[in-house]
Amino acid sequence: MKQKTPKLKKVPIFKTDEEAEAFLDQDLSDLDFSQFKPMHFEIRPKEKSINLRLSEGLLDAVRENAKREGVPYQRYIRHLIERGMTAPKRSKAKAD
Repeated sequence: MKQKTPKLKKVPIFKTDEEAEAFLDQDLSDLDFSQFKPMHFEIRPKEKSINLRLSEGLLDAVRENAKREGVPYQRYIRHLIERGMTAPKRSKAKAD
């Protein structure tokens, strides 16, 4: 006999930290947390700034992607740079 999995409840959206704290004082095992995306926390202080010129179209695309991810666009750009620096290095193609 196939066991029926219980339907998970959506996590409500809170207007205050106090509402969220009060909500967390319960059993959360029947809640659906799939709506949440992983969050990368920026821990290191940012001491340096740069000036970067981009085409308007590229900046619009960056802003749109950042909005979709739910982060400010400058943080999104920094995240892309950090991800590019930590990505596995590809070997250069040999010239013929």
